[in-house]
Amino acid sequence: MSEGLLRTPLAYSGSLDAYESADVTPPIGREYPKLQLSELLGNDEQLRDLAVLASQRGALFFRDQNIDNEQLKVLANKLGELTGRPADSGLHRHALSSKDNVKNHDENGNTDEEVFFVSSEREKENHSNRFQAPLPKLASYLWHSDITFEHIPSDYAILKMVDMPPGNAGGDTLFASAYEMYDRMSPHYQKLCDGLTATHFQPVFSRVLKQSNDPLITENRGHPENEGLDFKAVHPVVRTNPVTGWRHMFAAGQQIYDGKINGVTDAEEEALKRYFLQLVTENHDLQCRFKWGLNDVVIWDNRSTFHTATNDYEGRRKLVRITSVGEKPYLDPKSLSRRQALRKLESFEPEVLTPPADEEFVSKKRQRVS
Repeated sequence: MSEGLLRTPLAYSGSLDAYESADVTPPIGREYPKLQLSELLGNDEQLRDLAVLASQRGALFFRDQNIDNEQLKVLANKLGELTGRPADSGLHRHALSSKDNVKNHDENGNTDEEVFFVSSEREKENHSNRFQAPLPKLASYLWHSDITFEHIPSDYAILKMVDMPPGNAGGDTLFASAYEMYDRMSPHYQKLCDGLTATHFQPVFSRVLKQSNDPLITENRGHPENEGLDFKAVHPVVRTNPVTGWRHMFAAGQQIYDGKINGVTDAEEEALKRYFLQLVTENHDLQCRFKWGLNDVVIWDNRSTFHTATNDYEGRRKLVRITSVGEKPYLDPKSLSRRQALRKLESFEPEVLTPPADEEFVSKKRQRVS
């Protein structure tokens, strides 16, 4: 583990309890229908709690937000800083967000390399193998975590819907809990995966270089180690989230589709890749689904969450993405899975408290980590 990282999990203080909220599914997702993120920007305690909840619940959903790009950048920076990210880490500069790339300018021609525009037109251009394949690909092909091809990948990510056809159905985003993926495996498989690494690779940028004149950012994409044109990195298959202290899967879906699982035979690799993806696609009860509205915002923990977009909508739409870069992925041998940690918490009985206070204490602690 890199020097300066938190070595004990962070606890949620309860500073956001006054806001109306509801969990989307038991393992993942929480929606705040009335909270305005812009009102939290001056309160570090609430922002820290926001990050802790994002790490515990995977993804947080906010409706009709009055927050601009600069404020979103402040928010993303705070999420990482207040939860102990390394000093060398900052906001990610997406390889395609160069100031010289007109496709990443806003409607007024302005550009910011720390703001990436996810547009339907750009997606179809850059991912033509997905949209223009001779035969359609299964939607499960799209499951991933963002920028894991970087040596120092993301901790938190933010998406805001800024342009969409009015009344248009479709285009939902699905999220899956990587904590639950790990907990769905047998102890024998967990032990196997704990000892594996995987090479994450994103070949789309190589295609961009060959097929277009789009300039790419090649240096310090949010961290000095994120540089070059390889877009390839080796990470543990299972990692520990430093905010929660929980183990979770980190290698599945598209991020290793063109990469590899290291140290195993080709047949074993194929079986493991297929199984890791099955843990997401064949367990709908570890997923949640978000239907977008204009100006809606999602914050998620990129370490312990997988996501995918559904490409079933008509017309143009655009989202703003701000991504914070975190720590080098690691597996702490002393860390527990989410279920193990919650069971341990439920069995905790402080001796110095009376039985009624014990029950209240454990109940509050359980609420703050579930």
